[in-house]
Amino acid sequence: MSATMYRAFSVIFSMLGGMLAGMLFKRVWKLAAGEKDTPHAEDLERDLVEVMAAAALQGAIAGMIRGATKRAGARGRLRTAQRKAARELAGIAS
Repeated sequence: MSATMYRAFSVIFSMLGGMLAGMLFKRVWKLAAGEKDTPHAEDLERDLVEVMAAAALQGAIAGMIRGATKRAGARGRLRTAQRKAARELAGIAS
């Protein structure tokens, strides 16, 4: 896979990962807090502890999704390199 294709896939998967993290955070917050709306830092009617807990949870979920997508990308690059090396070796051995 060329570097340009890898960058394009990386951008696409990063965007999809961000969307997935946002949806997952909203769902987890709804289950944990029993509230539909997630607290925002600018919402002064929410308690500071609640806002910080939501920010920590959101960061943890985003980090988990980011790590998973980066890991999947690294594994994909490794498999591609291994296949390429096997093809080259087969071509040399024939």
